[in-house]
Amino acid sequence: MPKNLKIFTGNANPAIAREICEYLKVPLGAAEVKKFSDGEISVEIGENVRGADVFVIQPTCTPVNDNLMELLIMIDALRRASARRITAVMPYYGYARQDRKVRPRVPITAKAVAEMLMVVGTRRVLCMDLHAGQIQGFFNIPVDHLYAAPIILNYIRESFTDVVMVSPDAGGVERTRAFAKRLNAGLAIVDKRRERANECEAVHVIGDVKGKTAILLDDMVDTAGTLCGGAEILKKVGAKEVHACCSHAVLSGPAVERIGNSCLKSLLVTNSIPLKEEARRCEKITVLSVGALLGEAISRIHNEDSVSYLFV
Repeated sequence: MPKNLKIFTGNANPAIAREICEYLKVPLGAAEVKKFSDGEISVEIGENVRGADVFVIQPTCTPVNDNLMELLIMIDALRRASARRITAVMPYYGYARQDRKVRPRVPITAKAVAEMLMVVGTRRVLCMDLHAGQIQGFFNIPVDHLYAAPIILNYIRESFTDVVMVSPDAGGVERTRAFAKRLNAGLAIVDKRRERANECEAVHVIGDVKGKTAILLDDMVDTAGTLCGGAEILKKVGAKEVHACCSHAVLSGPAVERIGNSCLKSLLVTNSIPLKEEARRCEKITVLSVGALLGEAISRIHNEDSVSYLFV
């Protein structure tokens, strides 16, 4: 059992916290995280953390604001209880899509979240598959950025042949190219263009997918509109079958229904976010665990070892 290492979790994803503790062979820290009748969050740490190296496991997924406040309040409580170092472990970083100003008079909320985490006493952040890598630069503290790629790549190698990796939009090309290179597979891009205002999008596929197993790759699936639309056009241009891989299963709104009714054969996600009941019942969705990956990263941070060993 690692000396002076303590793991705590809020209510966002206790299942992955238990997996991490099982991997590290440490007990889950005692903490009571609940709400008062008016909705305010109450936190009480139930054990001594003085001088400890503390990791708080809390993805800021839906309900985003509740989970973010739980994380902030837990870190404040641990700092006031004299923890030596507090690391926020965020398998999913909420508000990551608001990483720049796309219009006048809008916030950069990903930066505001980073500021809040630092102010309450976070001394290190461990996250996975950020929507935008530059979010690391919003922090003035060390950030370890993990990727689910090794786990997803192993699954693809074992499950599919004659693969072509497909980016659902121009923004994901770099990520998809990295996967294609490691799989020695082809690369394709779904190119969507709106020729004029109020006119339908012209959709093209750049690359050869005819007769092949096309695998759409993205960092997250939210409403699933992009993935399902991409799958449809890939089938139209001759892909044998279409699958999708995403690190974060946000799955909001009509996402699960869309996936169920789409021509996607399967959707591979990780357990960075807990699946809703509706998603767990969907036969097309497969979940891979990143508990061991996060556990190994925590072990290496605690022992002051290199974390880059875990990168692809």
